Amino acid sequence: MSKKNNQDKLLIFALGGVGEIGKNMYCVQYANDIIVVDAGLKFPEEEMLGIDVVIPDITYLTENRDKVRGILITHGHEDHIGGLPYVLKHLNVPVYGTRLTLGLIENKLKEAGLLGETKRHLITADSELTFGTIKASFFRTNHSIPDSVGVCLDTPEGVVVHTGDFKFDHTPVNDQYADLQRMAEIGKRGVLCLLSDSTNAERAGFTPSESNIGKEFEEIFRRAKQRVVVATFASNVHRIQQVINAAMETRRKMTVIGRSMVNIVTIASELGYLNIPEGMLIEPEEVNKLPADRVVVLSTGSQGEPMSALTRMARSTHRKIDILPGDTVVISATPIPGNEKYVGRTVDELMRLGANVIYGPGSVSGVHVSGHGSQEELKLMLNLIRPEYFIPIHGEYRMLRHHGMLGEAVGVEKDKIFLVDIGDVVEFQNGVGRKAGKVPSGNVLIDGLGVGDVGNIVLRDRKLLSQDGILVVVVTLSKQDGTILSGPDIISRGFVYVRESEGLLEEANRIVTGTLHKLMNENVNEWASLKTHVKDALGRFLYDQTKRRPMILPIIMEV
Repeated sequence: MSKKNNQDKLLIFALGGVGEIGKNMYCVQYANDIIVVDAGLKFPEEEMLGIDVVIPDITYLTENRDKVRGILITHGHEDHIGGLPYVLKHLNVPVYGTRLTLGLIENKLKEAGLLGETKRHLITADSELTFGTIKASFFRTNHSIPDSVGVCLDTPEGVVVHTGDFKFDHTPVNDQYADLQRMAEIGKRGVLCLLSDSTNAERAGFTPSESNIGKEFEEIFRRAKQRVVVATFASNVHRIQQVINAAMETRRKMTVIGRSMVNIVTIASELGYLNIPEGMLIEPEEVNKLPADRVVVLSTGSQGEPMSALTRMARSTHRKIDILPGDTVVISATPIPGNEKYVGRTVDELMRLGANVIYGPGSVSGVHVSGHGSQEELKLMLNLIRPEYFIPIHGEYRMLRHHGMLGEAVGVEKDKIFLVDIGDVVEFQNGVGRKAGKVPSGNVLIDGLGVGDVGNIVLRDRKLLSQDGILVVVVTLSKQDGTILSGPDIISRGFVYVRESEGLLEEANRIVTGTLHKLMNENVNEWASLKTHVKDALGRFLYDQTKRRPMILPIIMEV
């Protein structure tokens, strides 16, 4: 470890994951060394029309690319690894992860054509790495995916601990126990700052153990007279193992549908994280050849995503599997905030087809438990690590606020708890922390192959188009004397139905013609001016007549 220079400062900031759920990315910088923890994505909000995914803005990292030593990944969920294919295109730095995490990352990089040029390093909970002035070590945690770790960064200013996503599950499905002893040892050595997962900071008590769910699945499988369809997050490997165990106990065969589910089952079983008995897996085409009470279908779509396998089955548009009256469908997940409507719609459609659907609040204790710790576990983490400063991360503002209050309750001083937004820098010098400015941050929107080419103006246009439609006005003028040679022709899309609005469009035509003649008489012949006047006159008329504001696009040509 290099000596501490009194001029150097320790900077901690988030480029995603605070004030929001998803796109987690946290940075720790000392002097000329930057360590990045996680590189996730999030799914678009409702007003982001047509956007596929959202990733963090990494302007600060690309501007300081020679200082970025590597990206440490805590676990293999999309909101922690999904941004990597985009980030690594602009920032070719080594990636460090545990075995299953790297397996899932490699699959992503292969699809993006980046596998060859990305350096990947396998770590375990016992690895120790040195990045210039910063030393990194790890500790095992429990989460809804195996091989999750927390990160301990030893800097000349002091120790920074990042918990990753965690809960304390004392009876984990895969016998990977959280290393409470190591956490306590880290705490005993002294921790300057803790960054801790706030997802369930509003929820009192403890999060139940994942192993409770296995018994419930077995019971459901025994009671079901016909096929059972289980939808869950593809990345919840523990949950998938519980479905496999219950299928084995009730002598059912299993088929897997949905691209992400097939990917994860393949990777996790190849790496030994899923134990699937010989002969249990069948192809989707074989489902109808077996007795209905001998089959389990494992599927994606627990969030009601429009193109997912479960949604397509609910709409009877899945190519291989139909839902039949009497089938049992288990939705083993809680809706991500904002997805409740889609999940509700899928449940309705499944029930219309005659399925028994087990889902939601009444059954949450039975068929789903969270992968994140509730208040008592968050307090336990704070008590084990005993930080001097505390930055709640991974959650919307209200969750961070609740977590901050828990920190106070267990003895962290109020003025040493920082609630941050993305881009806010917390700076430490000579053991004293303070908020100190911002780095560039925000959302980069991905639409198809375009990364960041859709911004607020394009989204505003899409919103206008989706609300009141568009009118295109085409006029051809004479180059010699500026008279109208043809048009104006008015084309309407999404504004009014042309056949029923001929009178309105004829009047609009007259207004455009009148406006153009008036401008010609006043010798106004700049195109920009002509277009603006046509837009204003037509916009006022249409609003008076219809109380709508369509987008108006005048196209003026000269011949």
